[in-house]
Amino acid sequence: MAGRPDEGPAFQQPYGGDSAWAQELLDQLRPAGRDLRRLVDWLARTVNAAVCLQDGRGDLLAGEPLPLDSAVVADVFAGRVSAASLDDGVRHVRLVGIRHPGSGQAAGAVLAVARPEPFDRRGTEILGHTVAVLELLLGQRESAESARRLRRATADLRLAILQLLMVEDTVSARRVAAGLWPGLLEQDSARVYVLEDAAVERDRLADACVAATDGRALVVRCPAVDEHVIVVGPSAEVGERLRALIADRSGTFLGGSPRQRLALTATAYGQAVTALAVARFQPDRYAVYAARTRPAQLMDPAALRAWAAAVLRPLDALPHHVRAELLATTRLGLEFTAVSAAKVLGVSRNTVRARMDRVAALLGADLSRLPVRALAHAALNTEAAHGPYDLSGGAAGPPVRTRLTELLGTSALRSWAEGLLGRLDEDGRDLRGTLCAWAGADAHAERAAQALGVHAQTVREHVRAAEAVLERRLTAGGTDLYEVVLAHLVTGELPVPDLGVTAGTGAANPDQPDSAVQW
Repeated sequence: MAGRPDEGPAFQQPYGGDSAWAQELLDQLRPAGRDLRRLVDWLARTVNAAVCLQDGRGDLLAGEPLPLDSAVVADVFAGRVSAASLDDGVRHVRLVGIRHPGSGQAAGAVLAVARPEPFDRRGTEILGHTVAVLELLLGQRESAESARRLRRATADLRLAILQLLMVEDTVSARRVAAGLWPGLLEQDSARVYVLEDAAVERDRLADACVAATDGRALVVRCPAVDEHVIVVGPSAEVGERLRALIADRSGTFLGGSPRQRLALTATAYGQAVTALAVARFQPDRYAVYAARTRPAQLMDPAALRAWAAAVLRPLDALPHHVRAELLATTRLGLEFTAVSAAKVLGVSRNTVRARMDRVAALLGADLSRLPVRALAHAALNTEAAHGPYDLSGGAAGPPVRTRLTELLGTSALRSWAEGLLGRLDEDGRDLRGTLCAWAGADAHAERAAQALGVHAQTVREHVRAAEAVLERRLTAGGTDLYEVVLAHLVTGELPVPDLGVTAGTGAANPDQPDSAVQW
């Protein structure tokens, strides 16, 4: 301190009155200015030096690459020295370890500053304060990265649980969920909801669903559709909370399934997607899958189960876990595209196709044919809904033997089919004929157009019109389409196919379809 005798104490301005850099450095801590590259560039300009910031692997975080003594750098990183000064006769180099809480003695990064003139007091002071700011920014960055990794790991765990439910492995799904969400899957049944918003809003929507359900539901970013969030909610309260959530989000839609067993999560998911299509046209942007008469409800339950078991019997010689995996994959592959099924299951589309091809070969089924896919879908869903059926009869008595034509030939089923397809007759266009030709052509508009002698675009327009009349999704495939195909089989407008069953007797094995299936 110095001053004239007639004055009070006077404080000298530090560094010759140059304190502008302090304010500039302070600006680097403002929320809008927290950027490592920006800070390092500022340091380079302020001390007239080349600056390099690198991490422990030697990767450049900011600045420009500098030739450095690797041994000295290693010492700084390891914490054996906190800083080092080097002078090779051409440049003066300062190396400083950047640490942050939790890093221990080792440095999280090393800052190297090189310039032709020696470091004066001003340069040394600026460098020291900049290191302190870098420690704050790197610590904040590491905390943000840790939080991101935790969110990603949690999201991956939720997806893994959903994928286990999709393949009916409820035991493993409960075991995985128990660690983070105790009691979440204790109930044997749940509802599945699908929410839709713009893809750029999906992450915020998923976070909002997690907050709204408060640990009472499994929230998953759909791996197949970028705009969708899937929620599995055992509690009825979950649906109420999701409806309240979308009420404040004008661009969000919600579709829900009825309560289903956890083993039928894949079925419930398909129902929720169907309800979502309806929700887009509802004032409150919400819909629940409508319970309507299903063809399976109009068939004799025991006869239907016996037929389905006989169709699937060639797979019975497979190990249980292999059989379950093949059937679960095939059910999803029939309900959705192979690409979507692969994303939901977390496998490649080639894996999905390979599994479906294996099932098709064992069943002797040509799954490229739409009527065959419809029957295979019916058999798979029957077993999924009711469990395995003992074809030997066991203690319950002799086994039931039923021809498919008998199953499809009941008066109740024919009345249902005629009522469904009869809606198309009220349209002035020949929607019914076009739809039949399109289904017979395995949903190929061009082939159907050739058979009808019309343009392919006319076929597509008629099919879309039929969707509105029948209130079913047809072009997207899945349950709605298979029911319409089944209606055509019942009325005789399409021939009833087989699944490769041959006549004769003999023991069942994975390579020989069982003769108990009668057509």
